[in-house]
Amino acid sequence: MNGILNIYKEAGFTSHDVVAKLRGILKQKKIGHTGTLDPDAEGVLPVCVGNATKLCGMLTEKEKTYQAVLLLGIETDTQDTSGRILRQREVWVSREAVEEAVMSFQGSYDQVPPMYSALKVNGKRLYELAREGREVERKARRVLIRKIGISRIDLPEVSLTVTCSSGTYIRTLCQDIGERLGCGGCMKSLLRTRVDCFSMEDSLRLSQIEEQMAEGRMGDILIPVDEMFRQYPRIRMRAEGDRFVYNGNSFDPQLICRSAGEIPESVSESVSGQREELQVRVYDSKGVFVGIYRYAQGLFRPVKMFLTS
Repeated sequence: MNGILNIYKEAGFTSHDVVAKLRGILKQKKIGHTGTLDPDAEGVLPVCVGNATKLCGMLTEKEKTYQAVLLLGIETDTQDTSGRILRQREVWVSREAVEEAVMSFQGSYDQVPPMYSALKVNGKRLYELAREGREVERKARRVLIRKIGISRIDLPEVSLTVTCSSGTYIRTLCQDIGERLGCGGCMKSLLRTRVDCFSMEDSLRLSQIEEQMAEGRMGDILIPVDEMFRQYPRIRMRAEGDRFVYNGNSFDPQLICRSAGEIPESVSESVSGQREELQVRVYDSKGVFVGIYRYAQGLFRPVKMFLTS
């Protein structure tokens, strides 16, 4: 099997647990997830199967949307309510102050990753060091809070919706908002509702995947790899050009099938020198997706190959 599954990760599972369970359900080893979700968190977790695992890095870097509940007045060592309480304070802030503090984080800001995270320092995961009672210096990283909004204020709880760049820790954002308000804070709950084009409405729980597998209907839910590159024009090879793409070689534009006006105008313009470099989805003469190519200096050159031998 090759493709992407839009999984709804339930609370209590790590992202690695989801992959392990899917390997058992699908009877297939080559499976990878596209970004860690905390065990207590729920929501969208795209999982790549077969040759789609080449997409894991690309999907990990995509923009994400979350719904989170910030609990003011409590600070913990994990920055969420699962951790050990470090400090507890009264919450006397006004709604206006909360709104102002929350909205001040919209845009770019330098965020220090939490100790309880999967980032590595000198070859060791930060959460491993944290469990040993050690804290090390972490460099702040620039993250982008593209959009942040408040859906409910019921102090000491504040419900947030956040759309952000890859690498943003919502736990840390909650703590940072609490610090700005002067009363501290931590994350009470987290739900990831979107990863790029993958939405929660279309996600499936592991039990549903198991049902689909038992009924032989995995083809109904596996998203083809080439769907991730719909923004690129599609070209198909002539039969004599198949050997070039099967071997991951560059090829001449003359090897593109031009029957029935199949070649997109943008590709024609690029080949004729009227456009800059262009990336395309390449299919063999039978219509099987091969990979992504870039046209430059008179040839189509491979960028990422997905052909299964």
